[in-house]
Amino acid sequence: MRRSSARFPRCGFVRSGFVRLGFVQTAGVILAASALWTSAATTVSAVPPNMRPVPEQVTETIDSVIPPAPYPRLTTIPDRAKAPGYPHSVLELRAAILPSPVGDAFFDVWPTNLKGKKPGTVLRSRDVTAVAAPLVTVPIQSARQLKFVSTDALGQPSFGTATVITPRTRWTGRGSRPILINNLPIDSMGTKCTSGYTLAHGFSGDTNTSDFFPPTTQLALHRGYAVIVPDHQGPRMAYAEPTTAGHIVLDSVRAVSDYDRQSFGESKVAMTGYSGGAIATNGATRLAGEYAPDIAPRLVGAAMGGVPADYRILTASMNANLATGLFHEAMFGLARERPELLTLANNAAQWLVTSPLKDGCATWGILGGLTFLPAQLLSNDNDPFNSPVAEHIYAITKMADKKSVVPLYVYQGAQEFWIPPAGTRDLFAEQCRLGADVTYREVPGEHFLATVTGYPDAITWLDDRLRGKPAPNDCPRHTG
Repeated sequence: MRRSSARFPRCGFVRSGFVRLGFVQTAGVILAASALWTSAATTVSAVPPNMRPVPEQVTETIDSVIPPAPYPRLTTIPDRAKAPGYPHSVLELRAAILPSPVGDAFFDVWPTNLKGKKPGTVLRSRDVTAVAAPLVTVPIQSARQLKFVSTDALGQPSFGTATVITPRTRWTGRGSRPILINNLPIDSMGTKCTSGYTLAHGFSGDTNTSDFFPPTTQLALHRGYAVIVPDHQGPRMAYAEPTTAGHIVLDSVRAVSDYDRQSFGESKVAMTGYSGGAIATNGATRLAGEYAPDIAPRLVGAAMGGVPADYRILTASMNANLATGLFHEAMFGLARERPELLTLANNAAQWLVTSPLKDGCATWGILGGLTFLPAQLLSNDNDPFNSPVAEHIYAITKMADKKSVVPLYVYQGAQEFWIPPAGTRDLFAEQCRLGADVTYREVPGEHFLATVTGYPDAITWLDDRLRGKPAPNDCPRHTG
């Protein structure tokens, strides 16, 4: 229930003159502060300019000039915003930044009976073949969406959704029909932007073009594999959160296997993902051994490219340049699952993340890069990237101590500048030290070109794993 407030009316606040004035004021202040920060950042320092603090006076001025954001104050926190150990005020803000309902109960409704249920338990299913078939273009037998129990980044009961697509071609290989998990780069904040929404409702202006290119789903179906397309950002659309994404990917296998045990109960499973989809793939491979030991033996390989493996590196490479819009989306996406980040949000950040931008798709993040807005201007800490909260986020998202129990194929553009190869080189070395089987390739191009140049070898490697060929290993051999 909402508490009445004279300052924040219960209805119509988005259209009010106060809010319009506040939003314009917010934009003006942070743009002026951005110019000041850019000028100050020319000072010689060993710290990358993107990670440097702003003057304390700038931080204080932003909150003194910009009024508090008018999001609803609540007496009761809704289930989807609850988290143990956080103050009511933080969870109140968390509720305000979560994606808006889209009018489809499959995605909108947070189940009330999650506690005590086993992850992967199917809560609901529906047939979306009529809508999905024209989109995937390859003749299919069925496309079915499953809603299932999962676990969020804090270890609390949550749910996931995924679409399993079965080709019309009969499987003639050995054993059960294999499954390829296609972790698409959703990279968005709104539920309408997720892959499952498109497969249930059809192509729209919110559909991400990367849902169809490269044509991973189509090629896998053509080869006779079933395909799982998980909505790996979860019901909170937590872009860039690898634990949530990894849980949903693994639970999607459990759900599909339990729903149709005869067809998929023993299927070999491989997975792939590029960029935002690589976050989910990386998370799933790191967590499989401890979170899903029942599924881990069936995982035969994972290919991932353009991997955002180290968020500390990305802070220096993506903040305050043409990538800054996607960087902000990633911060806000993480905050949806990691509420401690909300304790750093100043008034300007609260205005932005509770505005209609909270439902934006990838295009809005790309356009946001035109602002060159430093994320430091959205924090009540003048040095947020060196704060205890930031150090905690760097550590838990890197998952450096977790070995992949899945053979890996990792590829990266050699000329990458927004997601530098240093992160994937470290990932390769780290997983080799932990004893994983890893193939690592650097391919020509930056982030977008590498999607194409690295794709043929990655899809061939996956095909070899699903056909039972042993995975090669580039890790150096250590002799006693």
